[in-house]
Amino acid sequence: MDVVERELTDPWEGVVVTPAHGSAIGVLVLAGSSGRVERERAHLLARQGVTAMSIRWFGGPGQPPGICEVPLETFTEAVDLLRASGAERIGILGASKGAEAALLTAVHDPRVDVVVAVSPPSRVWCNIGAGSDGEQRPYRSSWTWRGRPVPFVPMDDSWSSPAAPVAIRGWYELSERTYATLLPAARIPVERARADLLLVAGGDDEMWPSLPHAEHLARRRRSAAAPVRLISRPDAGHRPRFPGESPAPASPRFRYGGTPEADALLGAAAWPHVLGMLRGGSGP
Repeated sequence: MDVVERELTDPWEGVVVTPAHGSAIGVLVLAGSSGRVERERAHLLARQGVTAMSIRWFGGPGQPPGICEVPLETFTEAVDLLRASGAERIGILGASKGAEAALLTAVHDPRVDVVVAVSPPSRVWCNIGAGSDGEQRPYRSSWTWRGRPVPFVPMDDSWSSPAAPVAIRGWYELSERTYATLLPAARIPVERARADLLLVAGGDDEMWPSLPHAEHLARRRRSAAAPVRLISRPDAGHRPRFPGESPAPASPRFRYGGTPEADALLGAAAWPHVLGMLRGGSGP
């Protein structure tokens, strides 16, 4: 399918990729803590008949340099733009911290029809990197809504990092135990979201425990009789890849878990459900 790409420069850096014949479906594609514009994933979705927008939501002009008190209005404004472009059905596909943003946006914006959360958390975490003031400590929320910080879980800095590449899942698990009293306030209230929810997670994720978190999100959705689907593989890691995407590059700093083969298999299993739910069905 032929697609048309348009660069965004205002109010944020990004790209919009549209099927040449247009589309009534729009999806916001959010990267995780890399901060990159997910150009390849946007093209992949557009070739399936979906208008796909990917934006830089931190680290750009006028934005905090890190994931620190990022306004969730960033994403509701992106929904505005998708609606203005003719999208009648709105989805958000986010990975890792982008999944955290996607889930929270759907909680606050009833215009979001579907969320695809890849390697998600079930609660709000503290900042990664500096805020607009250039400071990283003390810990602050990753997000704000209407100018107020969203309740969050800080990190326990008593955790010690082994030699690189490092798996930081244990840091998150330690922090959950240390700050157990903060967990209820920081949980993402997915049961309040009107959107349909698709969760994609690997059991060998070494960045954070995304599969236990996805299972927690799914239980809470089901307890509220809200729609949810969880696609998982025990041997996949933090970076599932959809059919047609390049393999995720190796990192000298972090261990992400899984293998390229397992990550590709998880992405392939999830892909029909991604497209089906964006198009308004329930998947295969």
